[in-house]
Amino acid sequence: MSSDTKQAWAGGGAFFAGIVLAMMGIWQAFVGIAAIAKDQFFVVGTEYLYKFNTTTWGWIQLIVGVIAALAGFYIFTGATWARVIGIIFAVLSGTANFFFIPYYPVWSIVMIGLAIFVIWALAAWRPDREWRD
Repeated sequence: MSSDTKQAWAGGGAFFAGIVLAMMGIWQAFVGIAAIAKDQFFVVGTEYLYKFNTTTWGWIQLIVGVIAALAGFYIFTGATWARVIGIIFAVLSGTANFFFIPYYPVWSIVMIGLAIFVIWALAAWRPDREWRD
């Protein structure tokens, strides 16, 4: 794959990553609100190694979600700081969802996959580079 093709994919991917990161953040915030409001909503098996208070995880999900959503919106500016924050919060979101697997397994795995894509797209994109046709 040529460098220009890679940048085209990464540029489109970064635009998509901004949208996905914003959506992930919003969804994660809603999951956090649900866990805070009604912690009995999420059920976990008794033999899971990482056992945490659901309300605490709700607050973590809410805070990470709000910041990730804001980072997703700022990615459209192309600013390096926005991409760095986007990568950091995609990593945090993926990690938080790893620990959330026993509560919502399919949701968590989908969110981890999206976080991986966001990390790749934001790391590979170089908005200062001109693309050639």
